Amino acid sequence: MENDYSDLLFDPELHDYNDDGVIDRDEYIMGYLEEEYECEQMILENYLASEIEEKPEIIEGQSEGETPVLTIEMDNEIPKSKRRMPWIIGTALITVLVCVVAVWGYKYYRTYYNIGVPVSITSEQNIMQLQRTTAQQTPEVIMTSDSILGVALNFYEIKGLKAEITFTEPDTTDTDVFLYSRCADQTSYDPKSNHYLGSLVVNGKEIESDVSRLGYCAMANNNIAIGIARNEDVKDYVLEQGGSFFRQFILVSNGVLPSRFYLHGKVERRGLGRIGNKLYYIETRHKETMWDFADALREYGFIDAIYITGGTDYCFYRSIDGIAHGIGDSTKYENKHKGEGIVPWIVFKKI
Repeated sequence: MENDYSDLLFDPELHDYNDDGVIDRDEYIMGYLEEEYECEQMILENYLASEIEEKPEIIEGQSEGETPVLTIEMDNEIPKSKRRMPWIIGTALITVLVCVVAVWGYKYYRTYYNIGVPVSITSEQNIMQLQRTTAQQTPEVIMTSDSILGVALNFYEIKGLKAEITFTEPDTTDTDVFLYSRCADQTSYDPKSNHYLGSLVVNGKEIESDVSRLGYCAMANNNIAIGIARNEDVKDYVLEQGGSFFRQFILVSNGVLPSRFYLHGKVERRGLGRIGNKLYYIETRHKETMWDFADALREYGFIDAIYITGGTDYCFYRSIDGIAHGIGDSTKYENKHKGEGIVPWIVFKKI
């Protein structure tokens, strides 16, 4: 006998589908399934209704369902010229930086490497020359004269002597002195405003450091060396040895003249030069241009030569018989030199 479910009036709502007055098992299950279906339909309808409510607003000119595209408009758009300004400034700064580096590099190259003339002897070789043991020679100055390319010259060969720099002008009564002369240039006779042109070392004390003049004369260990260099290696060695050192203009370097000279006009000229291992002090007997003076030295056979300032300033050399002979204007010696204590003198004397 089939069960009667008509008295089960609980959810789901029961229906008598065949109108026989009895709710059988199949009618009960069907009612339950129908109720479940209606519930699922209601849930689906509610979900779809909520999706429709949340659908984004349709933008004018855009079809429904199309992904919206947002366009941001700026009221104050930056002009192209202003947008390019950072690039222009950056390029200008880079250009300036490159120019500064190039100028600095050129000056560094000109100062320490390029001289513009060939060099006959390196700084290292001159340092070795200053280190060698001095050969014993009779101290003397041998004076000769000649005329080269129309330039009248006096030559003073220096033999068996050492050299030093002093700020006190030597006296003719000092028999140890065989020759002395001006050497380095200075800007003033006033000690408060004066400075020296070119590096200057006096008895192991550095007075000036300046490579604006490329020729040099170094004195250490009773030896003398002249050369051409932009580096200060020889000067540094002289400092260590307690010697003396000064710089001057190039006249001749390895038998070649510089492309230009910085001193013009005609005046009495002086120099210090080398032929082989022989060292000479040279003076013109008349007023000459710097070019004519240097060219005459080159023609005579000087390998290296540097300028010596002084013009007609008085100095002297001592012959082998011990007699002092004046060089330059003797009247300047009778009166105390206005640069006393300021002017550096190179003095060649007995070892």
